Amino acid sequence: MNQYVTGSVIKRLREKQKMTQSQLADFLGVSDRTVSKWETGRGFPDIIFLEPLAKILEVSVAELFSGAEIENGNRAAKLSKSNFYVCPVCGNTIFSVGKTCVSCCGIQLPPLELENEQPESENSENHKIIVQKDGDGIFVRMNHEMTKTHYISWFACVRLDSVELVKMYPEQNAEARFRNAGKCRIYACCIKHGLFEADVDFFR
Repeated sequence: MNQYVTGSVIKRLREKQKMTQSQLADFLGVSDRTVSKWETGRGFPDIIFLEPLAKILEVSVAELFSGAEIENGNRAAKLSKSNFYVCPVCGNTIFSVGKTCVSCCGIQLPPLELENEQPESENSENHKIIVQKDGDGIFVRMNHEMTKTHYISWFACVRLDSVELVKMYPEQNAEARFRNAGKCRIYACCIKHGLFEADVDFFR
């Protein structure tokens, strides 16, 4: 992990639950002296306590590590508020409907931000998503190089009720097909320059 649970986080979350050190200790089966050591930075909870500690404090383990509590402000699950997260270590791609706290390979991941302006050193056409109707579906492509050091990692089609993602690999063409679902949004992820999008509004 790039950080461990801090005593100030444990204390703040415990107090938020209106719980004493002794009560927290009883729940975990440790002494209140042990909890006191954690909160004053004179010791750290063993890794076996992280999951039960997070459960008692009503946060996720990732939130316990980061100290940032995630409030669910997206109960309506609007796909317009969706986010993509990409791990720089393993390349894992994670999609969420709304804001969340995501960790992979020991790293807390920030959501990808859309690249509104094209990189100055690159031909802007390289990152333009071209969308065409293709029978009952849609065909998307980019005039982008697909080498091992610079390629489109994936295309995604976000609809009102679903998400479809197609993984790309070096040496293949930067293109994908999706079923036509009327209005949708197409995303493409370049490993060097980030996330790009195109709005689509084809009739079924």
